[in-house]
Amino acid sequence: MPKLKKKFVKSVKKPEAKKSKPASASSEPKAKTYALVRGMHDILPRDEKYWKKCFHTAEDLAAFFQFGRIETPLLEETGLFVRSLGRGTDVVDKEMYAFEDKDGSRVCLRPEATASIARAFINSGMWNAPQPVKLWYWGPMFRHDRPQAGRYRQFFQAGFEVLGMADPAADAEIILVAFNFYKDLGIPVEISINSIGSLAERDRYKEELVNYYRSKRGYLCAECKARLNRNPLRLLDCKEKDCQPVKAEAPKMIDWLGPESSAHFTKVLEYLDELGIPYNLCHTLVRGLDYYNNTVFEVYPALTPALNTEGKTDEPVVGQQGALGGGGRYDGLIEQMGGRATPGLGMALGIDRSILAWKQHNEANKLVVAGNKFDIYFAQLGEDSKRVGLRLLDSWRLAGLKVGFNFGKNSLKSQMEIANNLKVPFVIILGQKEVQDQTVIIRDMESGVQEVVDQKKAEATIKKKLEKI
Repeated sequence: MPKLKKKFVKSVKKPEAKKSKPASASSEPKAKTYALVRGMHDILPRDEKYWKKCFHTAEDLAAFFQFGRIETPLLEETGLFVRSLGRGTDVVDKEMYAFEDKDGSRVCLRPEATASIARAFINSGMWNAPQPVKLWYWGPMFRHDRPQAGRYRQFFQAGFEVLGMADPAADAEIILVAFNFYKDLGIPVEISINSIGSLAERDRYKEELVNYYRSKRGYLCAECKARLNRNPLRLLDCKEKDCQPVKAEAPKMIDWLGPESSAHFTKVLEYLDELGIPYNLCHTLVRGLDYYNNTVFEVYPALTPALNTEGKTDEPVVGQQGALGGGGRYDGLIEQMGGRATPGLGMALGIDRSILAWKQHNEANKLVVAGNKFDIYFAQLGEDSKRVGLRLLDSWRLAGLKVGFNFGKNSLKSQMEIANNLKVPFVIILGQKEVQDQTVIIRDMESGVQEVVDQKKAEATIKKKLEKI
């Protein structure tokens, strides 16, 4: 019988072994994988520290300078941006994600936020509030732009707007907020600034500019030839190499400013001098949207300072990268959109490209941005310790303690290695014995001394220890 049984077992196992071979599995169709839509990108946990720092920096500046948070919809009527930004602008003509909604209306994903804020200002009757109204925002914008480093089709902006104040002090305040944003992050920047005057002054200047460029038409790129009739001011924004000599000799807007616009711009520059904010007068800076008037500015990253031959540090110089942000005045926008005549100005900072510049600066200077910092680390051993540990973690959270932990790790050694990498001063250990005794072990990571403490007293004990550090 044993032999028969043995033969029987073998005869049964062999066919089963053949069925379990991976040959049949390999014939199964693989599930389709999906790539990112062109121009989009994921924000991964490894970059969280950069995004979190940027948000809190903007938030802190908004609180100090008394800007209230505003959130506008991602989806707006297409006409809102056509009317405010202007036909002939690249944003309206080429870049907007506009489409027909199911009810037949024309809508689009917002390409910028100022027009939405102007609409909200009018809709909600904010002109009846104490002036100026100061607003800030944070969120994604959408443009079908050519993807490149730091530029995406869904991109994030932090923006600040001041409505109801014509004083040049408001211009300086907005520029100060932009400058301080990068200063607080540790990114050296410089401001490029210009005045494009009033609407009437700009119209007279456009005529002169068009006449000049028509005389140089044979030297222009195809895009500039199209801009001659569509949007002449954008001629000054051309980056094509062959157009640079023409641009360098173009008439300067500042020569066409009237007394009022000139006085306003002079006062803005005096404020910047008083603040010690580095700036360059850039006569070709016009910005790309129709609603701007008078002061316009952009923020550029400065190159990493270099040591000179005497071992001293040279001053940073403006880099060749694209602008990190910019803005200016739009005194006619609210009235143009059907509201009361209300002066306004604002700026937006590109968060994606700012983080890229920040990383480049840190890498060049061997600087490290700190991630989440924890007060203590909690290590557990066993199923009961996890159950009790979750309750303790929640109570410590309510007490304001920042606790690192990893319930996916079961060995004390691996958890202590994590705690060591996090550089926490103390580790709280909870094993099966401690669960039964309703105690925890507090380990001093520097001295290695361990102390057994009642679970109810652990919070107070650890806070006292942290105060002494």
